[in-house]
Amino acid sequence: MEIFTTMITPYNLDGSVDYKTAEKYVDWYFENGLNGIFAVCQSSEIFYLSLEERVELNRIVYTRAKELEKQSGKKFTVVSSGHISDTIEAQAEELTAIYNSGTDALILITNRLDINNEGDDLFIKNAEKLLSLLPKTAKLGFYECPYPYKRLVTPKILDWCLSTNRFVYMKDTCCDIKIIEERCKLLKNSNFKLLNANCQTLLESMNLGADGYCGIMCNYHPKLYSWLGENYNKDFEKAKLVQSVIGTFGFTEVGLPYPLTAKYHMNLCGIPTENIARNRKSEELTLYAKDAMHQMKYATDFLEKML
Repeated sequence: MEIFTTMITPYNLDGSVDYKTAEKYVDWYFENGLNGIFAVCQSSEIFYLSLEERVELNRIVYTRAKELEKQSGKKFTVVSSGHISDTIEAQAEELTAIYNSGTDALILITNRLDINNEGDDLFIKNAEKLLSLLPKTAKLGFYECPYPYKRLVTPKILDWCLSTNRFVYMKDTCCDIKIIEERCKLLKNSNFKLLNANCQTLLESMNLGADGYCGIMCNYHPKLYSWLGENYNKDFEKAKLVQSVIGTFGFTEVGLPYPLTAKYHMNLCGIPTENIARNRKSEELTLYAKDAMHQMKYATDFLEKML
C-alpha cells in the first residue's frame, strides 16, 4: 500500500513562505514511514499561493524527497498539482512550470476541467485539450478537490483516463465506499492507483482493492497510517483498532481549524512552526483546538508504542 500525506505550507512571521521549515517537514514525513507527498494541493493553500511560490515550494519538496530517496534506497514519491486558473491555456502554463520544477506525476484538479459542472463531455474535451498542452512525458493523476466545489470522477471519465495510458494516481475524495468499490473494479489490473483520502473508509477500501491513502491526517500520526498500509491484511484485530482510532480522530478535519492545527502539531513534534495560514485567521487556533491536538498526540503516541 502507498501512504501519502498532503503537504502543508509553513510561513515566516512576515507572511512569506518558510521554505526551510517545509524541507524539515519532508524529512519528518519520510522518517515516519510515508511513501510519498502530495505537494501543492489544497492543504498547501494552493489558491492562496502565487505561481512563483507554488513552483518553489514544489521544487523544495521534490528535491529534498529525491535526496532522501537516493540516500536510503527507499522510494519516496512526490506528486504535485498547482493549477488554479480558469482557462485551460493558463492551467497548462501553471502545470508545466510545476513539472519543470520536478515531480513524479502531475495531479489535475477535477473542478478546473469542468468549472461550471456542465457534464462529462465537456470535462473530457477540456482534459484532452489540457493534455495536448502538457509535456508528453508527464505522468498524470486526478484530485477531487473540494474547493470551490467537489467534481467527482465518473466511470465514463475513468474509462477515458485508462484509454490515454497516462494516468497513474487518483486522490479519491468521494467518501462513499460503494463508489470506491466500483472504481476499484474498473481500475483493477491497470497502472492507475486509487488513493483514498477518507480515513473513515480506509481499511474497507484497501480490502476492496484501493492502493492506499492520501490525506491530511498524515500530518498528525503518519506512523499509524504507515502501519495500517503494511499490516491491514496481516493482523485483522489490530488493523480494526488502528482503523477505529484514525477514523475517530479524522473527524477533526471538519471540527477544528485545519491547517492551523497541523502546523501546531508540527510544533509538538519538534518542528517550530508559526501559527499562520492564508486561508484561516490565526485566532481560530484556540486553547480548545490546541488541547485537542495534545490529546490526539498523547493517544496516538501510546498506540504507536503498543503496536
